[in-house]
Amino acid sequence: MKHDEITYTVNGCAMKVHNSLGNGFQEVIYQRCLAIELEKAGLLFGREIEQDIFYDGTLVGTRRADFVIENEIIVELKAVINLEDVHLAQAKNYVVAYDKPLGLLINFGAKSLQFKKIFNPKYR
Repeated sequence: MKHDEITYTVNGCAMKVHNSLGNGFQEVIYQRCLAIELEKAGLLFGREIEQDIFYDGTLVGTRRADFVIENEIIVELKAVINLEDVHLAQAKNYVVAYDKPLGLLINFGAKSLQFKKIFNPKYR
């Protein structure tokens, strides 16, 4: 599956969840529902996959992205009224740290579902 096909499918799954639940729930609820939809769609994914973070060759901690889809795309979820630059920065950091070409930032907290596509500059 190509990246565009994967992101289209993920966005469709997210839309199903948002259309059903609306906004107002905690992020973990949307995460669990999205996992159900991704499974129905036949996408391979991992949830809360831990990744080591290094600084100058030294392990300084770990982070967990909400989803890694088809081992190619990071998906970070939010349930906030408005996406802010800090959310975009976090998603971009995950895409780079996990060394994936692409990421999606999806916000379930707004009245309308919000999507942002994030590109890893290394793959451009």
